[in-house]
Amino acid sequence: MLETIDLNAKLTKNAYRELMEKLDVSLADCQRRLREARIPVLVVFEGWDAAGKGSSISRLVQPLDPRGFKVHNVRPADETERLYPPMWRFWNLTPARGQIAVFNHSWYRQVWNEPVEEGERNLEVAYERIRVFERQLADDGAVIVKFFLHISKKTQKKRFEALLSDPAFSWKIGPLERKRHRLYDRYLALAEDMFRETSTAYAPWTLVPATDERFRNVRIAETLVAAFESALSRGAAPQIQPVTVPVRSSPLDRVDLSLQADPEVYEKRMKKLQAEARRLQHLCYRRRKAVVIAFEGWDAAGKGGAIRRLTRELDPRGYEVIPIGAPEGAEKVHHHLWRFWRALPKGGHWTIFDRTWYGRVLVERIEGFARADEWLRAYREINEFESELVDHGMIVLKFWLHISKEEQLARFKSRQQTPEKQWKITEEDWRNREKWEAYYQAVTDMIEQTSTARAPWIIVEGNDKRHARLKVLESVTRTVKEGLGKGEDIEFDEND
Repeated sequence: MLETIDLNAKLTKNAYRELMEKLDVSLADCQRRLREARIPVLVVFEGWDAAGKGSSISRLVQPLDPRGFKVHNVRPADETERLYPPMWRFWNLTPARGQIAVFNHSWYRQVWNEPVEEGERNLEVAYERIRVFERQLADDGAVIVKFFLHISKKTQKKRFEALLSDPAFSWKIGPLERKRHRLYDRYLALAEDMFRETSTAYAPWTLVPATDERFRNVRIAETLVAAFESALSRGAAPQIQPVTVPVRSSPLDRVDLSLQADPEVYEKRMKKLQAEARRLQHLCYRRRKAVVIAFEGWDAAGKGGAIRRLTRELDPRGYEVIPIGAPEGAEKVHHHLWRFWRALPKGGHWTIFDRTWYGRVLVERIEGFARADEWLRAYREINEFESELVDHGMIVLKFWLHISKEEQLARFKSRQQTPEKQWKITEEDWRNREKWEAYYQAVTDMIEQTSTARAPWIIVEGNDKRHARLKVLESVTRTVKEGLGKGEDIEFDEND
């Protein structure tokens, strides 16, 4: 692809001045309209050292309102960032609706720079990770524009020499930049692969001849104006009406809610499991293994009690319990998975979610807070999200605490009649109960669509609280042991 670029393309000063005056007005106008339309924008700059990324960004933002954009200079991941999945830090940098994020280098380091500088890796996995990231943002309404600034090896050498001749700029050309210049052809091949694998309809690459600064700036501005106008001209997302099929057979139908735990057995078993959970927590820290535990279930199904028993003996410095409610503040102006990416544990820590990212396909679906097209595509987005966590080495558990409709009613009444528990029952709980059948269908769909080999749902029989709490602890300890693998410090009990 790069061999087809005319690196001799130029513009005269007069033509450049005339074009940029118009483009600056258009860019400023588009920024205001994008903000009003609440459309987030990501602009990526990649390219050769000394190709002019910094000066291109400086020229681009001149006509823009500085309150509406932020420039991110992306460096190689540091020690802390490497304790999270590769896309974690980029999800943290995604712009709010109506804002513009400009990236000087980006998530493309992992497929362009790092294979040479840190050794070969599985690029296919990285390409898919990038495609998923960009598609999820684009599906949510984001505009993604990606520029690659291209210059020849000969031009790069001349620019290096010019920079090295001036003490004010010579620091920009260090050993790494010299190495990249020597390996120009290797990077060129990787760039070609990168374009082929990640130039999509929703996030295309624009290859920019960067020999002439004036031509480069105009090409960038024209491309952005065209992309912005295209996004602004698109109407609202189509309202997809999903076909509602009566539930004939649900995984929930096969749950044996009569299961009970003997009180004496419960007490002994619980103490043993809690001690084992604490031991496993410390082994996870030692091996830098992160654990994500997700709790969903009916109102009054016992999520809080199960979480308290799970965490009773854990070291509080190594875990966090995050209660999830309706999105607030900044959460409302980002992709629905944004707040969960931000809350992920780093390597060696545990995070327990009391309700989760499944709100998109449960309460948001039933209550109409998400359009049909949004919650329908969420199944795929959630599977991709969890797959990335597992690919990074995280241990992921998902619990659905299941109780009967009759048991829920009994617990609701008990809460109303017990002064110290009355705070647990709200009008919203009663309203949700009236929609039991709709939620039953949604839960069935959720389990069928998102229970995967890598992140299966564990349905917990919850009519008996003791049984439910034991099953949660047993599932956590067993799954964490399996995730850590066999070793001198792992003990496997044949009775587990």
